[in-house]
Amino acid sequence: MKRRLSFVFLLICTLQLSALAQKAVLNPQTLLRDVKVLSADSMAGRLSGTEGNRMAQEYIEKRFSEIGLQAYNNSYRHTFRLESRGIVVEEAINLIGFIPGKTDKTIVLTAHYDHVGVRKDEIYNGADDNASGVGALLAAATYFKKNKPYYTLVFAALDGEELGLQGANAFLENPPLALDLIQLNVNMDMLSLNDKGELYASGAYHYPVLLPLLQQIKPRPQARLLTGHDRPEQGKDDWTRQSDHYQFHKRQIPFIYFGVEDHPHYHKPTDVYENINPTFYPDAAALVIDFVQLLNKKRPALRATASAVESY
Repeated sequence: MKRRLSFVFLLICTLQLSALAQKAVLNPQTLLRDVKVLSADSMAGRLSGTEGNRMAQEYIEKRFSEIGLQAYNNSYRHTFRLESRGIVVEEAINLIGFIPGKTDKTIVLTAHYDHVGVRKDEIYNGADDNASGVGALLAAATYFKKNKPYYTLVFAALDGEELGLQGANAFLENPPLALDLIQLNVNMDMLSLNDKGELYASGAYHYPVLLPLLQQIKPRPQARLLTGHDRPEQGKDDWTRQSDHYQFHKRQIPFIYFGVEDHPHYHKPTDVYENINPTFYPDAAALVIDFVQLLNKKRPALRATASAVESY
């Protein structure tokens, strides 16, 4: 009887450890530090083409190197010409690194690092929009560098989102890998400010094969995953066009966009590090990693499900 009880106890412990192993673990201190640095006054809102934007590039490039991401053609920097809304940047920069998987099939994780700069002598720091997305991008890269993925994972910190999704367009117009290898875009834009503990995953309306996977993502103590904000009849509450994932969608590459609903600090000088929710945000970032981890485990047929996009 004692042997049987010992076996049962061991089995329970094994199952509990297995369940824990399936949930990604990240370092909240590092995550928050990355956001604090990127949203500091010294970076002056990171508007494309400015000194603050250049400082953000250097910081992200350093973090890519620390994490150990591989570079295409020996450089994380991929330049493009940006001209939009009266702003011309001859050498805007996307920062791109990757982790090779067991297959060349690729998931591209994106987050834009630019913001809107300084307006009327007020700095728009863009802590949630989108230093938080870049922080989550770096956390995901750190996790998968230590936990080898099945898919090759590309991590792209994109410039020029606030000027019309320019960095995402440049990435796809001059891609560092064959476009037909890209199975999915996972875009992160505004992950850190929500008082209800809600992170949305938008895009399953267009790519319904992803809905059962999203529904399998278990809540974290301070954050749970909801789906929606992706139906044409929702008007301005349809997020399909509202961040870099739209450039992928236009090319019939499936996407899931992770973000929070708009809040009073959106595109305001009050979007500062001090207003980030320090318990919600790490759990929200972990939910994104949980989803990418599940994709690597389940390996659904993704490109075959791409829908027509005439209505967009």
